[in-house]
Amino acid sequence: MVQPPDDPKTARMVAIFAERRFERSRANQRLRARMLVWAIRTKVVRNLKRALDVSLASAAIVATAPLMIGTAVAIKLDSPGPVIFQQERVGKDGEPFGCYKFRSMYLDAERRKAELLAKNEADGPVFKMKDDPRITRVGKVIRKLSIDELPQLFNVLKGEMSLVGPRPAIPSEVARYSYEQLGRLNAIPGITGLQQVSGRSNLDFKRWVELDLQYIAEQSLWKDIEILTRTIPAVIFSRGAY
Repeated sequence: MVQPPDDPKTARMVAIFAERRFERSRANQRLRARMLVWAIRTKVVRNLKRALDVSLASAAIVATAPLMIGTAVAIKLDSPGPVIFQQERVGKDGEPFGCYKFRSMYLDAERRKAELLAKNEADGPVFKMKDDPRITRVGKVIRKLSIDELPQLFNVLKGEMSLVGPRPAIPSEVARYSYEQLGRLNAIPGITGLQQVSGRSNLDFKRWVELDLQYIAEQSLWKDIEILTRTIPAVIFSRGAY
C-alpha cells in the first residue's frame, strides 16, 4: 500500500493531480458517450434514408413505367441513337459511376460542345445553354419536364444515387472544383435536392454550391421529405429547367 507523503505541499499536489486525472477520465467518458450516440444516430438516419429511397424509387418506377415506355418510343422515332444515355458521373467521396438518362441530345453532342463553349450561359465549371442546338425535339420536352432523369431511379436502387442529394457532376467539372466546392462530394448524389427546388439553372454556381453544402450540413429524413414535396411543383411549373 502506498503511503501518503509527509510533506503537506506534496500531499496537496498529489490530491490536485488525482482530482484532475479523475475529471479528465470523466470528460473522456462523456466524449466517448457522445461519439457513440452520434455514430448510432448517423447509422439509423442512413438506414432510414436508404429505406425511403428504395421504397419510393420502386413505387415511382412502377407508376411511371407507361411514361418511360412512351418516352423511349418517342426518342427512337425522333432521332437515331440509343434510348438511354449513360454518362460517367462523380459520386460520394469521388467514386465514379454510370448515371442513366433518357437521351435528349444528338449523338455528336460531346464533339459539338467544344464549339459552343463561348456561348456558355452558366458560371463556374458547368455548361448550360437555354437554346442548346444539340438538343433534339423530344429532348426539349423531356428536359423541360425532367422526364429525362427518370432512369436515375435505377441508379437509386443500385445505391449509386439517392432521391435527394447534390446533383452528380461530370469528372471534368470536378477537376476544376475549389477546395470548398469539393464538399459537394461528401454526400450521395441525388435526383433532386435543395438546389433543384430553389431555382435550378437560374442560380449561379456559387449559390448552387452553398445550397448543396447547406443540405449536407442539415440533412435529415424530414429534410428529404420536405425537398421531395417541394420538387413536385418545381417539376410541374418547370422552374429553371432547360
